[in-house]
Amino acid sequence: MKITPIKLVFTLAFITIITSCNNKYSKIEKANWFIGDWENASDEGSFREIWTKKNDSIYSGISIVVIEQDTVFYENVSLEQKNDSVFYNVSVKGQNKDEAVSFYLTSSDNDKLVFENPNHDYPSKITYSKVTKDSIVAEIFGLKDGKKITESFPMNRKQ
Repeated sequence: MKITPIKLVFTLAFITIITSCNNKYSKIEKANWFIGDWENASDEGSFREIWTKKNDSIYSGISIVVIEQDTVFYENVSLEQKNDSVFYNVSVKGQNKDEAVSFYLTSSDNDKLVFENPNHDYPSKITYSKVTKDSIVAEIFGLKDGKKITESFPMNRKQ
């Protein structure tokens, strides 16, 4: 069977379209292990992140710290895929004019995601690592008062 140049072009175009449709959300899908209710409870208080899948391109979440019965920290977070890029967006009421700060996904594999915003002082880098299916660690890095700071937030899936 002879393949004409026009058939070859149409075949390659079709394969490209099918492949790109199948991979449209592949980057955000690497974060499927985010979905759930995560907690680090101690005598001092409770740190929780609760993530849900809003649709194929947006995961939404909240991050809260509760001490005794008082919520002392609350932020809205989201993972959002736009075209071929994934962003980690954080907004805290009363900070940054209530606008979200975005961090760009700079590297990822099945067990670790790295988000960075070099223009933001603290944090400028946020990582999430999957330790097991029921255990993750979030870490934030940056400059605070001119000093390099790293904070680690280990969490377990809440049952």
